[in-house]
Amino acid sequence: MKFSTLLYEVDADGTLLLTVNRPDKLNALNATVIDELDAVFRSLPSESSVKGVVITGSGSKAFVAGADIKQFQNLSSSEAEKFARRGQEVFDMIENLSKPVVAAVNGFALGGGCELALSCHMRIASQSASFGQPEVNLGIIPGYGGTQRLPRLIGRGRATELILTGERISAQRAYEIGLVNKLVPDESLIEQARHLVTRASAKAPVAIGLALQAMNAADGSLDKGLKYEARLFGKALETEDAKEGVSAFLEKRQPVFKGR
Repeated sequence: MKFSTLLYEVDADGTLLLTVNRPDKLNALNATVIDELDAVFRSLPSESSVKGVVITGSGSKAFVAGADIKQFQNLSSSEAEKFARRGQEVFDMIENLSKPVVAAVNGFALGGGCELALSCHMRIASQSASFGQPEVNLGIIPGYGGTQRLPRLIGRGRATELILTGERISAQRAYEIGLVNKLVPDESLIEQARHLVTRASAKAPVAIGLALQAMNAADGSLDKGLKYEARLFGKALETEDAKEGVSAFLEKRQPVFKGR
């Protein structure tokens, strides 16, 4: 696939390295980036050659340094709401993909960039990375899901502090509070992210999708979540992959999953 703001590269293991490629703008999100992310993630459920995704930013300075601020000028309230909903729609698509998605955060992950990382299933950060939701410094609030995903990930108290102060935090601090799964040297970031995707995507594809679906539904009551989990567990057990996985375990061999 060819895009004007994204680099698209699938390796031999089926991991898609998707790079936001606007280094002169610190990879800031604009309408074109959002539209191209939309096109990619709409295609991925039926793209059998892709087993998982790593999202990163071009260059060494930024993952994504936020949204392109020029877009905010002269927006009416209804236009701003539409702008936010568009980004939320695309980030929801990322979060709900049935294949593992890892954010490989290099440099700044601020505003919309932090929200993009939050929409991924897991986050690996280089030691030089930094995170923040600095929207209050512009007199606005996060609009691409930050007020919803950040509290769910790191707790309401810490999320409130970050959102209300607009503070930027280091990768080390992000790791300490659970925003980041793993902290790695800058030079091994992409390798480590690819490795994590490969480890996850080597498992039964249907089970991976169902597990992600169950976790994404976990924001309601515990009782509803447990019932939904049980229903998906039953669905998983009916698959050929489940039968293969159980047989392989009992026969003391490696399973061969076929994604059905």
